[in-house]
Amino acid sequence: MQTGVLRVLRATAASWWRHKKPRRTGQTRQAQRRERETVLRDFGYLKQAALLANAHVICGEGGTFIHLGLTTVSSFAPIERFPLATLAVARGTPFIDIRPVTDVIAFANLPRVARDRSVDPDSSGPGKSVSLTTYIDMVEALGARIPNDPRPCRST
Repeated sequence: MQTGVLRVLRATAASWWRHKKPRRTGQTRQAQRRERETVLRDFGYLKQAALLANAHVICGEGGTFIHLGLTTVSSFAPIERFPLATLAVARGTPFIDIRPVTDVIAFANLPRVARDRSVDPDSSGPGKSVSLTTYIDMVEALGARIPNDPRPCRST
């Protein structure tokens, strides 16, 4: 495990108000236990983001979401203020910035990213799922930015 990642996770856990309050009231052991649990949970999310084929981070006006198959971790903050998402992206998780997208109706009608490698043969309509690369193609056509694109380079 990289020391820098652990340092960020620990600092984030220690700064959370639920962990600061027990420290202020002298319940240091309880605060340390909660912080340790938070660091282990967040480290687990980072491991999932690195291992799952369709894991990705989306940042929009409503906040930042880390999609990990059946699990979603979210914050109302932009990615710049969500250290866990920033770490996931820094470690290679695809990042989709939908803040430039202006057609929210078209975005809302996009199919979802498949939780596993299975995709629907007909990718249109509600409840359908597509691969992450197909989803990135669709959302990029709407104006989204993909800073760390997982798709293979294409020559034109």
